[in-house]
Amino acid sequence: MAELTRDEIARYSRHLILDEVGMAGQIRLKNSAVLCVGTGGLGSPLMMYLAAAGVGRIGIVDFDVVDASNLQRQIIHGTSSIGKRKVLSARERILDINPFVEVDLYEEALDSENALRICAPYDVIVDGTDNFPTRYLVNDACVLLGKPNVYGSIFKFEGQATVFNYQGGPNYRDLYPEPPPPGLVPSCAEGGVIGVLPGIIGTIQATETLKVLLGLGTTLSGRLLLFDAINMRFRELKLRKDPETPPITRLIDYHQFCGVPRPAPDQPREEAAPMPAEGFFRLTPAQIQARRADGWAPYVLDVRGAPEAAIVRFPWADALIPHTEVAARLAEIPRDREVLVHCKLGGRSGMAAKVLADAGYQVTNMEGGITAWARDLDPSMPIY
Repeated sequence: MAELTRDEIARYSRHLILDEVGMAGQIRLKNSAVLCVGTGGLGSPLMMYLAAAGVGRIGIVDFDVVDASNLQRQIIHGTSSIGKRKVLSARERILDINPFVEVDLYEEALDSENALRICAPYDVIVDGTDNFPTRYLVNDACVLLGKPNVYGSIFKFEGQATVFNYQGGPNYRDLYPEPPPPGLVPSCAEGGVIGVLPGIIGTIQATETLKVLLGLGTTLSGRLLLFDAINMRFRELKLRKDPETPPITRLIDYHQFCGVPRPAPDQPREEAAPMPAEGFFRLTPAQIQARRADGWAPYVLDVRGAPEAAIVRFPWADALIPHTEVAARLAEIPRDREVLVHCKLGGRSGMAAKVLADAGYQVTNMEGGITAWARDLDPSMPIY
């Protein structure tokens, strides 16, 4: 094992004088490797604290770029990094914090083909993702490789954290054997999140990661920590292995498992095609603009919340009804016109479109929502 240099001894001195860490523990951290899946709100504080603590090797998996909307919570990135690949931005910040850290970059989407290869060299895998397919993928890869999975999730003002697959403890499938129906749980992009929340949960993940690497204390394995920021309250739920959970023997198609299959790469987008399973049409903003120019005049229903509509809205929208209220307010929506439904990104409007289609309406969903319209057609519109 590589020893500490003189400069490292000075840097980590506050660790070295802790009886629970000392020279042996710090050397153990220096020779440890942690993989962080995602460089967003959770990954930002996590990687910064792991780097500062002296974890010798940090791997980063992400294929996104830094956007202005990230900066409210993703503190590893800055204004000067807007438009830059997140893995590059994160590496710069990590090395600025601690140049003694080795940083591995995986600028690719984690999937069933590469997950085992990418995860294998690391001692601990930390899940900083925000979608169910990747959470199940990370979990199953950790189970197959025998790696601890330090988990966290956030939404609005609430967060969760635990340690899966550690010392015979439960894994993610013991908590969630099946994914929720597609669209039931909005992402942070649609539901919002208070900026400090991922800092709290991500720091808890960093704490648990260091404890696992050092073999210290009692981890969150077997316990789900719940945090309510509005009321500043922590609670715990006990987690146990479920004997009914089928064994994990291989990686699968996780998009299909979660009900969100990838679109076919050669799928035509020039014309709307009926979706038999859903009963409504899908159109891109460009297709909608072209149809409106030809005289198409549907009833335009915005299914976002009022705070979002206050940021930006279409002047030609006919009504604002949150997607959760559409089923109860069908009487307000005319049946003698086709209905065009939109939200921010297209997820909530897809749910509303299904409700309307089931009620007998002819419905079209705007794919990509008002964000895609602003990005592709009208740069003067704010994107939030």
